[in-house]
Amino acid sequence: MIDLGVMVFRQKNTKGTFKPHLSVKFRSCEGELVTFSIDTTRNPAKYVQPDAYLITHAHSDHHGMSAMLSERAVCSVKTAQALEIRHDRAYKGRTMEIGSSIEVSGVTITAYPNFHTVGSTSFYWENEVGTRILVTGDVKDASLLPKCDVLITEANYGDPGDATCYFDDDIIGFRNILQDNACLAFGAYAFGKAQRAVGLLRGLGYNGAIAMEEKSLALTRYLLEDAGDIIGLGEACGDSICVVPPWDLDKLPMNMSKYVMTGRCDYRYPTIQISDHLDARGLTGMVQAMDPEFTLVYHPSGHRPGRFASHLRGLGFNAISLDKVNNILSNDFI
Repeated sequence: MIDLGVMVFRQKNTKGTFKPHLSVKFRSCEGELVTFSIDTTRNPAKYVQPDAYLITHAHSDHHGMSAMLSERAVCSVKTAQALEIRHDRAYKGRTMEIGSSIEVSGVTITAYPNFHTVGSTSFYWENEVGTRILVTGDVKDASLLPKCDVLITEANYGDPGDATCYFDDDIIGFRNILQDNACLAFGAYAFGKAQRAVGLLRGLGYNGAIAMEEKSLALTRYLLEDAGDIIGLGEACGDSICVVPPWDLDKLPMNMSKYVMTGRCDYRYPTIQISDHLDARGLTGMVQAMDPEFTLVYHPSGHRPGRFASHLRGLGFNAISLDKVNNILSNDFI
C-alpha cells in the first residue's frame, strides 16, 4: 500500500504479544505524519500516543473499554453512551454524529452508518495523495458506505466454504412467533441484539410493554428513540414479552415460550436466525460495490479473515488478512 500513501501495522505490547487489531499511518493533506489506531487498546501513558483511537462500536471485541479512557478516542455519540452504560466509566474522547465529520490532526474524518448496532460507525478519510480510506467495523448493511481505495473490513461470516456463513434473517419466523405466543421471551445480548429485538417488535406492530433485565433496559432506553413502553422484569404482570440475555432465559417462568435470536446452534432453546452481520454473499457484494485497490481484513480472530481475503483474491482483488501484515512495531517505535 506504499504507493497509496498508507502503512498498516500491528503493535506488540510490553508482554511481547500482539495488541488487538491494527493501526494506520499516513500523511495528512498538510503533509504531517498521522497515526490512527483502530478498535484497539490504549498505549500506556509513557509511550507515544496515536493521533486517534477510532472505536467503531461498543462490543467488547473492539476494545472500547480501554480506548474510551483516552482523550484521543473518537466514536459516535451513541457508541460513547453505550460504552459508558456497559462499563460504568466516563467516556473521555471526542464524539460525532453519524453522517457528520470532525477534524483530527488536520484530517477530516466522516462517520457513515453500517447498521451493525445502534451507533456503530464506519470511518472514512483521505490522505495527502488523495487515497480514500474506509474502516467499516462490523457491517449489517453496506448500502450507505462510500467507495474507497483502501478498504479495512471484517469477515465474521466471510468464509465462502462454510455453510453457516450463508443466511437470511428469518423475519417471517419472528413475526409468526410473535403472533402465536402470548407469553414470550427472547434471548438477546444486552447490547446490539436486545435493541434489534425491540426494533423488530415495534416494527411488526407490537405496542405492549417489553420487559428487560437491567443492563438491556438501560442501553435500550438511552440508545433507541422509539423503544416505546419498556420496563424492568420486576414490573411485568400477566402475559408479556421479555428480552433478556440468552443465559437468563432459565430464570424466567417455565410457562413462557423461549427463543434465542442467533445464528448459532448450541443453545438449548429454539433459535431464530436474526444476525447483526452481513453473510458471505453480503460481504463479497460490499467489496465488489466499493471496488477498492486494496482490501485488508482485520476482524475477527481465527481463520475467517484469511479465507475471506483468499476468496477476494480469487475474484481479482488485491487483499490480505491481518495475520499477513509484517509491519510490527513496539510501543516505543510508533
